[in-house]
Amino acid sequence: MRTAIILAAGKGTRMRSNQPKVVHAILQKPMLAHVVDHLREAQVERIIAIVGHEADKVKECVTGVEFVYQNEQLGTGHAVLQAEQLLGDVDGNTMVICGDTPLIYAETIENIFNYHEAQRAKATILTAQVDNPTGYGRIIRDQTEHVLGSVEEKDASPQERLIQEINTGTYCFAIKELFWALNQVTNDNAQGEYYLPDVLKILADADYPVRGYKTNDFEQTLGINDRVALANAERIMRERINTFWMREGVTIINPDSTYIGSDVKIGSDTIIYPNTHIYGKSVIGSDVVIGPDCYIHESTIADYAYVHQSVIHDSSVGSHTSVGPYAHLRNNTAVGEHVRVGNFVEMKNTQFGSHSGSAHLAYLGDAEVGERVNIGCGSITVNYDGEKKHKTIIDDDVFVGCNSNLIAPITIGAGAYIAAGSTLTDDVPDDALAIARERQTNKLGYAEKLKPKKK
Repeated sequence: MRTAIILAAGKGTRMRSNQPKVVHAILQKPMLAHVVDHLREAQVERIIAIVGHEADKVKECVTGVEFVYQNEQLGTGHAVLQAEQLLGDVDGNTMVICGDTPLIYAETIENIFNYHEAQRAKATILTAQVDNPTGYGRIIRDQTEHVLGSVEEKDASPQERLIQEINTGTYCFAIKELFWALNQVTNDNAQGEYYLPDVLKILADADYPVRGYKTNDFEQTLGINDRVALANAERIMRERINTFWMREGVTIINPDSTYIGSDVKIGSDTIIYPNTHIYGKSVIGSDVVIGPDCYIHESTIADYAYVHQSVIHDSSVGSHTSVGPYAHLRNNTAVGEHVRVGNFVEMKNTQFGSHSGSAHLAYLGDAEVGERVNIGCGSITVNYDGEKKHKTIIDDDVFVGCNSNLIAPITIGAGAYIAAGSTLTDDVPDDALAIARERQTNKLGYAEKLKPKKK
């Protein structure tokens, strides 16, 4: 069985935040969630997270993970030892990985497991060769290149500090040997902590095979300790994702100003213009044009749609539909096919039928709108009475004139016409003309009385 232990108990003091470090987001997804997703992609069957500081907030940001609480933060070795209560009797291998390393590839995780198993090792450490190893633990090898251990920089001798192969903080262990060794780790070191890397030397001294798996991509091993590193990690992930989609047939006009989340799906021949943000599990079809200046979250945009300078979240847009500029679709709005949603139109929890249109300056909330409906400029569904939200139903082929107020709950029958400027409180039958406004009165010559008299 392949399992994983994620170290996620630390506060992350250098982040200078009231939030736990691992819940800080990269492309609007907690860094811990990135790590969990990569482990799952690598076919890890069971994931345990060690939590401590603000544990409840950490638990909220991931699902399908088991949690163990570390009451005191006494070092990485002590943290991993907390998982013995869940994994102590499990046969197989476990990966120990930090929750602040969201850039590691699933492929790398799988390769480490495969290498560890092929070598029949009891411990395998992910290492990297760097020009400047300052701040990292150094890997100690014997003449046959087998790993003897890892020494923290504060405890390293001057000769050991010259070593450029570093400990990235990611390991694979045989589970039973891991906990056997952890129970022998002491805190006799400069920090007074129980170091996980000490397990390597304990296993090597007991003649258990310890190996190092060296990556040529140091970037993927980067841990995030402050806001500067957080911004750098987001830049790296953004570049990765944008490069992937461009190679899949998506045109990104300016990759430096385009942000696409790791769970987004995009069809070929779609064009994305600058200053566009697409997050969550959004699905963008083929031959779509998005941007500039769009924000899309947890939404579906069908083939051949056009969205520009608009905000869409938790909603869907049908094929051949145009949205924007400056439109806002939210809260489970579903827009049909061949629809026009124009400038300064907001829809909330609304079903808007195919071949209908709302060209400008309208609000539709908690509404069901049929097909071939026209919503005139300045028209709104008045859905809130101060206590509850109410529904508006507009059947097929309705024409709503400009500046109309439809006070919910209300139903407008198929084929009806609403005269401009009407405020409706009652249902309108099919094919009726509804007029609800004050009759116009012209007072001839009255304007002269309003003009200031000349002195």
